[in-house]
Amino acid sequence: MISNIKETITLHNGVKIPQLGFGVFKVENGSQTVQSVKKALEVGYRSIDTAAIYQNEEGVGQAIRESGIPREDIFVTSKVWNTDQGYESTLAAFDASLKRLGLDYLDLYLIHWPGKDKYVDTWRALETLYKEGKVRAIGVSNFHIHHLENLLKSSEVKPVINQIELHPRLTQVEIREFCQKHDIQVEAWSPLGRGVLLDNPTIGGIAKKHGKTSAQVIIRWHLQHGIVVIPKSVTLARIEENAQVFDFELSVEEMKEIDGLHANERVGSNPDELLF
Repeated sequence: MISNIKETITLHNGVKIPQLGFGVFKVENGSQTVQSVKKALEVGYRSIDTAAIYQNEEGVGQAIRESGIPREDIFVTSKVWNTDQGYESTLAAFDASLKRLGLDYLDLYLIHWPGKDKYVDTWRALETLYKEGKVRAIGVSNFHIHHLENLLKSSEVKPVINQIELHPRLTQVEIREFCQKHDIQVEAWSPLGRGVLLDNPTIGGIAKKHGKTSAQVIIRWHLQHGIVVIPKSVTLARIEENAQVFDFELSVEEMKEIDGLHANERVGSNPDELLF
């Protein structure tokens, strides 16, 4: 049983990532980001996921510095945005992210979206950053199987992670199986389906049985599937509540019930349609 918030998953290059992290998508830069991230760190989260496009890297960096927690104890992820893809521009974008965060290195850097064809050049830049020791691990986000196959053909370093939209309405079984076969860890963004699933009666019934909230049940479902999960919230009480998922376990039947909610429904873009 996954027993506490400090539990980590070891990526294929030996780097450990906390299985439960904190996401800051759409969190306003400045005091909202600083307060949210500091609260998350206070509660025990040790992984913070941001991106250049979120425009809140400064706030994340400030919160890390003000938390008093040693830098090496916090796992920081950021991502290169679509307009910065390409070899030289990715190197420049990485440096800009690092500067905004006020950090000397990143723990994980991801290609945010595959787009059409630039991602192979972008990946070469990530390999350079990795070899230079500026980032401890490199990965991708929103990659379908065909993107991964193409990347694996032309890369020297294999991605450690594929961060994808994943929740009970979009269980991504095929991509998860492909990633497992290639030792690429799956990480879920929008793990609660942007709140759509919180009123689901199946999940609500399971939550009631365990004396938990629907959000806690969904996060637990992700954890038991071996998925790295990064719920976001700006509500301080909810940040704490989302971390209280280590004192119960879903049964095999309950896991299957939640799996059965899959409807191939996205709340975000389909990577094959977001072309640039």
